[in-house]
Amino acid sequence: MPVPEFVAALRSHVGHDLLWLPGVSAVVLDDDGRLLLGRRADNGLWAVVSGILEPGEDPAVGLAREVLEETGVDVVVDALVAVTVTSPVEYENGDRSQYLDLCFLCRPASPASAAGARVADDESTAVAWFAPDDVPEDLTRSSSERIGHALGWLAAGSGAPYFVR
Repeated sequence: MPVPEFVAALRSHVGHDLLWLPGVSAVVLDDDGRLLLGRRADNGLWAVVSGILEPGEDPAVGLAREVLEETGVDVVVDALVAVTVTSPVEYENGDRSQYLDLCFLCRPASPASAAGARVADDESTAVAWFAPDDVPEDLTRSSSERIGHALGWLAAGSGAPYFVR
């Protein structure tokens, strides 16, 4: 997966040291209540769409960009449902990062957009819609948690996003 240019520039100064980065993730539900998931190219696991924000990028705008780039689905970002922190991640090249994740509930902008779900870049090997009770067993733990936060937010009739107190 390509490293954003601004992260590569930071790495030229800090090497493999831990970087704290802003991330976004999308729990996308279609009109039938199905979840949009992608099979990640880096680890082969299914996951919600996620990504790193560009410097100065508004989170919802960046998330809609990520979903479109990765799946070809144009989305409407409806609500912030969780604010969490990931565990530190160490990549194969030794780089270390940790993410502040803003998880949003989204929906396709149209039925045609939802029908156009596909692998749209090199970050995924498959893209598909799944019923919430029929997600793949090889779903990332973080995606399972994010889906739980979004569905819990919906079941509660909205309200404040999840965060650790």
